[in-house]
Amino acid sequence: MTLTHIQQVTDGVLVNAITNRVSSYAKDASGAGHVYVETAGGNYSRWRTPSRNLISTILGVHSPTLSGSTQLDAYRPLFLPTILIGDSRLGGISSTISTYESLLLRGYIVDAVLLFREDYYQNWEYLASYFAEKDVPVTAIPPPPTRLPSPQEDIVSLEKYYKNISESESSGLSQVIAQLTERHEYRLDELDSMPARTHTRIWWPFVQHSSTHPNPESITVIASAHKDYFSVYNNNRARGSEDTESLLGYKFDGSASWWTQTLGHSNPILTLAAARAAGRYGHVLFPQSTHLPALNLAETLLAGPGKGWASRVFYTDNGSTGMEVALKMALRAYTKKYPVDGDAGDRAKKLGVLGLKGSYHGDTIGVMNACDAGDGVYTCEWHESKGFWFDPPSLTLQQGQIVITLPSSLQDLASRCGVNEKDLTWIGTRDSLSAAYGVDKRLDTALAQVYKEFIERSLDNIRTEIAALVLEPLVMGAGGMVFVDPLFQRVLVDVVRSRPPPVKPSAEGRWSGIPVIFDEVFVGTYRMGLQTTSTVLGVHPDISVYAKMLSGGLVPLATTLAREEIFEAFVGERKDQALLHGHSYTAYPVACEVANETLRQISKLTESEDWMNARRKWTGEAPADDLAAGAVRVWSFWDPEFVDGLSKLKSVKGVMTLGCVLAIKIDDGGRGEVADFYTSLAQSSRFRLTKDIGLVPLKRS
Repeated sequence: MTLTHIQQVTDGVLVNAITNRVSSYAKDASGAGHVYVETAGGNYSRWRTPSRNLISTILGVHSPTLSGSTQLDAYRPLFLPTILIGDSRLGGISSTISTYESLLLRGYIVDAVLLFREDYYQNWEYLASYFAEKDVPVTAIPPPPTRLPSPQEDIVSLEKYYKNISESESSGLSQVIAQLTERHEYRLDELDSMPARTHTRIWWPFVQHSSTHPNPESITVIASAHKDYFSVYNNNRARGSEDTESLLGYKFDGSASWWTQTLGHSNPILTLAAARAAGRYGHVLFPQSTHLPALNLAETLLAGPGKGWASRVFYTDNGSTGMEVALKMALRAYTKKYPVDGDAGDRAKKLGVLGLKGSYHGDTIGVMNACDAGDGVYTCEWHESKGFWFDPPSLTLQQGQIVITLPSSLQDLASRCGVNEKDLTWIGTRDSLSAAYGVDKRLDTALAQVYKEFIERSLDNIRTEIAALVLEPLVMGAGGMVFVDPLFQRVLVDVVRSRPPPVKPSAEGRWSGIPVIFDEVFVGTYRMGLQTTSTVLGVHPDISVYAKMLSGGLVPLATTLAREEIFEAFVGERKDQALLHGHSYTAYPVACEVANETLRQISKLTESEDWMNARRKWTGEAPADDLAAGAVRVWSFWDPEFVDGLSKLKSVKGVMTLGCVLAIKIDDGGRGEVADFYTSLAQSSRFRLTKDIGLVPLKRS
């Protein structure tokens, strides 16, 4: 085999070959059998196993494959149970336990530990006690005979040895096989029982439970997850039947598990980062304290998406609570800057926010009140929308051209101002994306003036005192993947910052008008191919929130960034003037360290050849003078020809893409509620393909 051929054996090729071989075993088997990953924790030189039922990691679990990755990582997609071969020599206790911990950190299930019985060091005695606490049986096998000088005699000696230990009850091998069978059956029983147990014990979010019932088809049982796929239990298939289809199958995680996954499920780099912080800190209280993971993350964010405007970072647990803090910051800063005589408490309770219809900022009461009640999303009895919400214009790629769809409230004004169809359309998938998001160049257009006049007229008619502007920049994710015209959002920010204040401000600062909040929980940290959406809109917020991708999809974490003037609004002589908001796990060191590692890995990806190639397909080779001028070039990880082809399909109303996101509006043929259509489509397609796509219901367009 040449070096070129060796280099072509990727981990994917290796895993697929093993999968095919295991499938052939299943088809040929006349009864029950085992396929295990056999991992070596030490001496392997005289250990031999039947080739038809074990996948061996000879030379140790961290030995590289032909691709260069470790065998542990290469075999992980198979999610096979594991037999750990311990080391009976001096130092073997340490190497065996280290191997075991490496396996656990990658999600392997260790069913048994086997090692040679060695009566001088007696490692097996200590390891039996150690693993007993972890419910992993340890079996000590009689050692093989001493190697003989004659190869032929040595082979005969070994064959006799293998025959003796396989047939002798005292060797313990028969007991090991019985234990493996028992554990396998237990796992299957557990997977079988999970839907019914779940149905009577779990209260799901966003699910109407009257529409579910405990049968194998209604509940997805996730056995594990790796990279972009779930390993799901095929509870459609009866155990013991002649059907040779695997009981576990792949299912593509199409929503990245509510848009949290950054580097893929069970990423070993992030897992080790979590272990590193858990081992050093666990969790520690945060008020008037500090630790490196939190401090390093704050400095990274201020030098990244917060560069040029933010000076402070506040930690919370998730996007919703991060936005709660953002609202508290904005409301306090507004009332501090624009004080009035009289009942300040009564005035504060009546303050409202400005936003867009279809926005979603979370499910806690405060952020619910910052969203329009007309969507029907919120049903909480205390929900009371406070503010005004514009119906925004949106962008969609239709038939290879990007089209701006204006809401009815804007159409008449646009027509009177001479805005025609040509002003709302860009031809060519790749070129139109850059044109549509060239906000600075579009500020002098007739459409920008229409937006400005419409916003100002609307604000003149609002009776509620508006204390903050709250936006999901570029894309409203949970609201239906609505790609808002960035020009509208830019003009909206410019207008609210330039309008005369309601009262004389108590002090001048770097923020004017009302505080602007960017909810970048969904779109932030390179989801859109950019570190921050501010580079597209051409303006910075006063407060911004990051979560989801921030911590790599491994642990919950959110951060709220703020200008110094926002921070100073909470500085005073009394404690009740401070920001009295916190969580038990504020600045959780494990989450902060995972976020630090996530951002490091993303930074490496942005410099990778794959990243650059994907970007070039949309932007071309950027001229040096454009780069020097800081030109913003939006792009997508999805191939432009593929996106263009999708936009021209008869069953597709429209497509839109930026960065990682690809939104497809399907013509459902009048089937009714999109959620119901999604459910029936997902159920009909489940398990029909080797790798299913996980669907996410979007709002009807």
